Amino acid sequence: MNRSYYNNSIFEFITEDKNSILGKLSLNHSNRQLEDLQKNAWVKQIEILKDQLSGLEGEIYFEFAIPRMGKRVDNIVIIKDSIFVIEFKVGETDYENYAQLQVLDYTLDLKNFHEGSHNARLVPVLLETKGADNDCNIKNVLDHTEVVKSNKSNLAYSINKFTKNRTKIIDCVNWEMSLYKPTPTIVEAAQALYKGHNVEDISRSDAGAINLSKTANCLNRIIEDSKSKNKKTICFVTGVPGSGKTLAGLNITNERMNADEDEHAVFLSGNGPLVDVLREALARDIVFNSKINGTPIKKENAKRKTNAFIQNIHHFRDEYLKHQFEAFEKVVVFDEAQRAWNKKQVSSFMKRKRGEENFDMSEPEFLVDVMNRHKDWCTIVCLIGGGKEINTGEAGLEEWINSFQRNFKNWNIHYSNLIIESNNYIRTNEQRTWLLENANSERELHLSVSLRSFRSEKLSAFVHELLELNIDKAKHLYSEIYNDFPILLTRDLSVAKSWIRNNAKGTERTGLIASSGARRLRPLGIDVKNEISAPNWFLNGKKDIRSSYFLEEVATEFDIQGLEIDWSCLAWGANFYLKDNTWEYQNFKGTKWMKINKEKSKEYLKNTYRVLLTRARQGMIIYIPNGSFKDHTRPSEFYDYTWQYFKNIGIKEI
Repeated sequence: MNRSYYNNSIFEFITEDKNSILGKLSLNHSNRQLEDLQKNAWVKQIEILKDQLSGLEGEIYFEFAIPRMGKRVDNIVIIKDSIFVIEFKVGETDYENYAQLQVLDYTLDLKNFHEGSHNARLVPVLLETKGADNDCNIKNVLDHTEVVKSNKSNLAYSINKFTKNRTKIIDCVNWEMSLYKPTPTIVEAAQALYKGHNVEDISRSDAGAINLSKTANCLNRIIEDSKSKNKKTICFVTGVPGSGKTLAGLNITNERMNADEDEHAVFLSGNGPLVDVLREALARDIVFNSKINGTPIKKENAKRKTNAFIQNIHHFRDEYLKHQFEAFEKVVVFDEAQRAWNKKQVSSFMKRKRGEENFDMSEPEFLVDVMNRHKDWCTIVCLIGGGKEINTGEAGLEEWINSFQRNFKNWNIHYSNLIIESNNYIRTNEQRTWLLENANSERELHLSVSLRSFRSEKLSAFVHELLELNIDKAKHLYSEIYNDFPILLTRDLSVAKSWIRNNAKGTERTGLIASSGARRLRPLGIDVKNEISAPNWFLNGKKDIRSSYFLEEVATEFDIQGLEIDWSCLAWGANFYLKDNTWEYQNFKGTKWMKINKEKSKEYLKNTYRVLLTRARQGMIIYIPNGSFKDHTRPSEFYDYTWQYFKNIGIKEI
């Protein structure tokens, strides 16, 4: 396993010829455009490190892979029991905040995802060759709230400060060989894939990557078979919450674009915020990298590229509603396909918004009909989540199956085996039987390993038991996950905000979230009716008042579904509360709460809280307000029983 371009003992590094080291680095470097610039940087690094590491014993690595980010850290130096993560800025003087955050993120990435680094002494070092001498607080650096600011002359001093009187020694071979289990955010994954990284480069090196690779291989096999035999095919991919269905979809879209540009593979999603965030993130990344490469492009041009890769499903639908020509795309990936609209919802929308009086197809039926216009072959990939319908009119998987039963019997259907084994996907035996008789079951189309929460893969199970009021099971799961995935409870919003700010390090993203129906959080300064700009909320920095970091603008389930943050503050609303050991469901209309009676609407609301409870990657705090005797819309009974239920589960209060 070779994670670096070059590694050696410090002694061998110092005695090895500079040109020999440079040759080995160049041999492993793939980006030829940056070669001269990069070589000059390496020459400086080699000279400084040879000087500053003289007389020290340990191991040195150049360009050590940081898979989650699809990037490499300049140097890692291991001396005794300390691992120095060094980022060079040649010619720089100011120790700018972005550079400090960069090396801090590399350090946290190792701590969180590299097994050999979980409990190691990791020391983030920003080395600016012309920087001033700076002192640091050892405790803060080891807590990763501060970085060592070093220059070309005092790195040895900084290293001695952290290794003095240390006696333990790291086994460097075991450290380097230990498993790396990165779990990228969907934004990081999209950026890395678009830049040409494989899913294995940015995914876990255990079952998660194997699972994703098997799914990708299965989909590619089906697409190639469709192409060679002129078949029309649909694949239904399922997965446990957070298993990487969207990542799998982005990956297959990217692979097929590279495999054959004439396939015009496209990733479609009805999740507007997800589309906006991914497009904006990719465009910003393209602009940033173009400047580094010396070939700057305008953001408008970058957006044209990303808009072809990721599209809003409703724009796709409207385009082919207007024009009855053969579809341009041969491979189409539909994200969260279970959220496509049923016939009633589409008919109502078409009448109100498009002036179409007699539209009589569901969204799944129309989308398949569009692809059916191809005279030769095509492949649809549907990414299906179970228990995630949160909007009125979302049809679920059954409507996709209905479309094939009624109208498209010449299509080849491949489905995840879980579709007929779990009630989360299909509720009727008639459809299960039809699938068994008319379609192909594929185990590789189910993603069984959760990737979202690297802290605890049991979070989704805990949330399920909590919402189903299975208190004993919820208690047991909470006790198992708390140390790895902290979940806390408070009745003070300022305490909640302080807790997540204090826990988040580097660029770990914090955010305030709540149900769109939690209307009476407004007196507490949380207005769920105030629309946010998802790209600003998810992508902008800590100084931007519109960003999630500010904990001022609140994201609802519609903003955050399909996306994630590191630390969440979930404000619990009075629209979903506990009474007599039963969930109560209500909507706020006008000046009062109205009870929800329809079972489907209750299911949507419960799923809203399921989404909100599973958006954090590292930990969350649940804020349940106190009631108000002055406000008839916020009586204490709307909050206190829920609060007590969470306390009975064992969730700790602060």
